[in-house]
Amino acid sequence: MSFSIAMIGAGQFAGSFAHLFDLHPGVSKVYATDVLPERATELVSRYGLAGTFGSFDDVLASREVDAVAIFTQRWSHGPLVVRALKSGKHVYSAVPMAVSAEEIGAIIDAVRETGLTYMMGETSHYNPAVVYAREMIAKQEFGRIFYAEGDYLHDMDLGFYDAYKYSGGDNWKATASYPPMLYPTHSIGGILGAWPTHATSVSAVGVVDDRGDGVFDRDISMFGNDFSNMTGLFEVAGGGSFRVNEFRRVGFPSHIRESRFRWFGTDASFEEMTTSAYRQDKIGVTDVSQDIEPRRASEDELAGLENVSPTLRDAFLSGLAPVHDSSRLPSEFTGAPNGHEGSHHFLADDFVAAVTNGALPPVNAWQAARYTLPGVYALDSARRDGERIKIDDFGNPPH
Repeated sequence: MSFSIAMIGAGQFAGSFAHLFDLHPGVSKVYATDVLPERATELVSRYGLAGTFGSFDDVLASREVDAVAIFTQRWSHGPLVVRALKSGKHVYSAVPMAVSAEEIGAIIDAVRETGLTYMMGETSHYNPAVVYAREMIAKQEFGRIFYAEGDYLHDMDLGFYDAYKYSGGDNWKATASYPPMLYPTHSIGGILGAWPTHATSVSAVGVVDDRGDGVFDRDISMFGNDFSNMTGLFEVAGGGSFRVNEFRRVGFPSHIRESRFRWFGTDASFEEMTTSAYRQDKIGVTDVSQDIEPRRASEDELAGLENVSPTLRDAFLSGLAPVHDSSRLPSEFTGAPNGHEGSHHFLADDFVAAVTNGALPPVNAWQAARYTLPGVYALDSARRDGERIKIDDFGNPPH
């Protein structure tokens, strides 16, 4: 059995997944649409895809399309996902899931009502450090985990200005002020991708930006946001806590490693640093850097990303790490471009497998909510001077 899929949004990131879906033996045809039609046309031409649609509405009305992959502006995902599900399409969505508890709840309701597949494409779930920690937890090597940390450290100067200009047009400064805690999945998703729990409360702090260039300016921001750096401390079910940093003004080489994680248990701990990683217990320290180091793209490979800022190209083309189980991937992916520390191949394959087999994908709607919703509450907490706020939970997926 195979199915067809349409890319909704044909920007910089969409091409990586359009190509992988087109290579996958479980996908019969790949289409594209974009509010800028020339981008959809260029994407179809570049990869030899099946064709374009004039609009999102045209995709939803078409009987030729079984699923959609949503790669639109990050604040627009929620309503588009619900419309697609209710029109009978399976949905792969880029992060974040949505920007409010109401939108997240609507997606879960639509998945429950339609029985269709929804998957959020969170790269950190497949981050090599997260895979390594997940294996440690499965073997009960941490003992009881009681604390974890996750950082998404991506400075605006390292590619984000270019990315927002590309996607935001003349009004890009209004959109570039997107609140860091409404894009929390690269930090929270890594922590909870290994640790099977969920956040129950949060106290957060936001740092008001002072660059003065019109980005993170509350008067210009379409989100009324002037926080460029944010930190949240979360309590978790079962006891314990985790801390995340979402930084957009930070002296840090995010082109080397933009997300990094640490887990601490009663028997062992694991720490991913900027260029190394260590596993520790009460006896000593083991350097496991080589186990989680993804293959880096060659200069020739990176040069092929003409439309992507040079400081973002490593993220778009980093390969598999030794800890990844590549044996589960289709042979058609061998040698194909990968990205975000080897996650792209697994993201595409897990979505295809879920649609084909009718099984829940790893980052299903309920898990996606646990990766996304805490950030919504964290932003609210920061706007209330760090007030501790309880976090709702949509529960576990039905069996």
